[in-house]
Amino acid sequence: MIKVCKFGGSSVKDALQIEKVINIIKEDPKRKVIVVSAPGRDETFDEKITDHLLNIATNGIYFQEQQLVISKKESLDSVLNKFKKLSNDLQIDGKNILLDLQKDLENCQLEADERKAFYLSRGEHYNAKIICEYMNKSKINTKLMLPEEFGFILSNDYTNGKILDITYENIRNNFDITSDITYIVPGFYGISKNKKIVVLSRGGSDLTGGELAFALDVDIYENWTDTNGVYEVDPRVVDDANVITRLTFKELRLLSSKGFNVFHFNAMLSCKKGKIPINIRNTNNPTHKGTLILSERVPMEDVVGIAKLDNMALIHIQKDMLGEEIGFSANLLKIFSEFKINTYHYPTDKDDIAILVEQEDLKGKINNLRRKIEKELNTDNLYVTYNLSILTLVGIGLKENSFVIVDAITALKQNNIPFDMFDMSPSKISFHIGVAQNISDVALKTLQNELLKK
Repeated sequence: MIKVCKFGGSSVKDALQIEKVINIIKEDPKRKVIVVSAPGRDETFDEKITDHLLNIATNGIYFQEQQLVISKKESLDSVLNKFKKLSNDLQIDGKNILLDLQKDLENCQLEADERKAFYLSRGEHYNAKIICEYMNKSKINTKLMLPEEFGFILSNDYTNGKILDITYENIRNNFDITSDITYIVPGFYGISKNKKIVVLSRGGSDLTGGELAFALDVDIYENWTDTNGVYEVDPRVVDDANVITRLTFKELRLLSSKGFNVFHFNAMLSCKKGKIPINIRNTNNPTHKGTLILSERVPMEDVVGIAKLDNMALIHIQKDMLGEEIGFSANLLKIFSEFKINTYHYPTDKDDIAILVEQEDLKGKINNLRRKIEKELNTDNLYVTYNLSILTLVGIGLKENSFVIVDAITALKQNNIPFDMFDMSPSKISFHIGVAQNISDVALKTLQNELLKK
C-alpha cells in the first residue's frame, strides 16, 4: 500500500515537530512521497513565514495593510532566523542552504505578481531542503524533488496557478515508488511552461499532495495536520464533539463549504477522480486513525456532521407574480454578479425570492444594489436580515430518511429556538437552517444532542 503524505505548517514548524514527522515516516515504509509546507507559526514567531515572505515581496506594504508594524527588514530577519534556528536545532550542516536563502531574499529583481510568487515559494522550498538533510541524517534514504526540476507545470497565473496535464506525465517519469527511496517535495508551488515560479492559492500544499497521489495512483493520500480529523461539529463550540471516522468526498465538500476548513478542496478533486482515499491524521496524535474520505460508503447514520457558517445575510425580495416572470431569477443573479457578490441559496415562491449572501460582501454596496434591483426589476419591497448563521446538516443517510428534518425542527421548537430560513439541497443529502447568530451555538448544540448522540 503506497502512500503520499502531506505535512502542514503546524507539523513542520520546529525541530520537535519535524522529529515527530520523521518518526511517522519511519513507522511505515510505504510512506514513499512526502510533501511539506513552510514552517508554521510557533511560540517564538508571531506571524507565519509565508506572511513574512509576502511582506518582503511587497517591501513592507503587506503588514502595513494588516495594521502591523513590521518592516521589510524585520520580516527578512525573521525568515532567516527561523530557518537558521531550524537548521541548528536539527543539528544539520545548513550553511549553504542558509546562504542560498539569503541570496534569494536579498537579490530578487522580479516585479509585481512574479515577484510575489517567487518569494511566497521560498518557505516550502527551503523547508523541504532542510528536512531532506535531516531525513538523510536520520538514516532515511531521501531524495529531494523540486517542482522546477521534475516539472510540476502550472498555468501562467503567478499567484493562483492551475495544474496542467503535462504535470502528471512528468511525475510518473520522475518518481520510482517501487524503489527504496523516500521522496520529499516542497508543496504550494510549481513552474510555468516558460520556467517561471508560480504558486497555487494559499493552502496549496494540500493540492500538491493530491496531484502527486493521483499521478502515481497510490493507495492512499495521508494529510497530516494538528487535528484528529473532521469533527461532527465545531469542537470550539461543542466540547464533546467526536471525530467522524468515514466520509464521502461529497459529504466533506458540503461540510467544507459551510465552515469545515479541513484542507484545500481542490486537493480532493483528483483524488476523487482517481478513487484514492484521503486520510486526515494528527501529527501530534499519530495513533489516532483520523477521518477517512472515500468515494462511497454505506451510511450507518442519517446525519454525519453539522457545519455552521456565521455572518450571513438574507435578502428578501417581493414582487407580485415574480414566480411566473420568465428570466426574473436569472436577471436578479446577474445583478449580484455585477456587484461581485457571491450567492448561496435562493428559495422562491409565487411573489417572493430570498438570496443568501455573506454580509461582508454587502459593505458599501447594499444601497446601490437595492436601487439597481428596484430600477431594473421593478420590485415591490426588499428587506435584509443580517447576522444569520446557517446550520448545514449533512449525511448520505438523509436520502433514505427525510424524517430527520422533522426531528431537527422539533428539537428547535422544544428548546424555543426560532429559525429564519430552511432549504434542502437537490441531492437530498443536506439541508440548511438559518438562525440568528446570537443563538447559533445553542442551536448547534441542540441539533447535535438530537441527531448525533442517538
